[in-house]
Amino acid sequence: MATLRMAAVAAPFGRDLEEDFARISAVMSEARASGVRLLALPEACLGGYLTSLDSPEDLPPALRSDGPEIRRLAALAREMVVVAGYCELDGSGVRYNSAVCVTGDGVLANYRKVHQPLREDASYRAGDRFAAFDSPVGRLGLQICYDKAFPEAARALALDGAEIVVSVSAWPLSATNPHPDPAQDRWSRRFDLFDRARALENQIVWLAANQSGTFGSLRFAAGAKIVDPGGEVLATTGVTAGTAVAELDVAAAVESARRTMGYLRDLRPEAYGAAAAPSPAAA
Repeated sequence: MATLRMAAVAAPFGRDLEEDFARISAVMSEARASGVRLLALPEACLGGYLTSLDSPEDLPPALRSDGPEIRRLAALAREMVVVAGYCELDGSGVRYNSAVCVTGDGVLANYRKVHQPLREDASYRAGDRFAAFDSPVGRLGLQICYDKAFPEAARALALDGAEIVVSVSAWPLSATNPHPDPAQDRWSRRFDLFDRARALENQIVWLAANQSGTFGSLRFAAGAKIVDPGGEVLATTGVTAGTAVAELDVAAAVESARRTMGYLRDLRPEAYGAAAAPSPAAA
């Protein structure tokens, strides 16, 4: 069996990059010591997320995908495959909410968040594509936070051959009528439901990392987890900070899940019509 030890992190990150790198280095050291080969860090773990979704003034530091901070992250990763979120600045000065996948050899992939909730578009431009890529631990796909609410996004990655999707988030608890128990908060429940559904309906492995604690006006749901191709949660941090770790033969698990009930195999796109690509009028 070719088992893969994977980890997904729930932790707080803010504007101070040195503090962020210190936390990342500590998490990586612990993961390495336990044999982890694929590590998922949260959305915006380099520089923190937005302090508010209503016209925030304190924006994260904007980093180049080929800049010194990403090179530093790759150097820390060494033999591990690491996914981390950051605010990307492109060559024309445009900001994106991005996730990068690195090893010690450099950048394997960079993804720009496609789906933007509420007023996030006031701070970032949206990406425009989902594409899987090969890595030392298998074929991966990347998503960021709100992307998980759109089944088409995960389906596009699965159809492109991804057997593992890494979803990094700064997913908050409800801002209105929050439940006193974060585990019962409706936004925490939705986070978990999306993670399990996306894994199950595509019969893939799903790693979900998330911010924890508070930042500005936001309280984050934590809930880092690893979900198998049957939608079962193999490990989770629950509503607290920590690292969820699980070991799985990914190829065997995917093959076993798809052997009889093959959801991708049994797709009937010719029957879906406009439902597969709704017009703007349907919004």
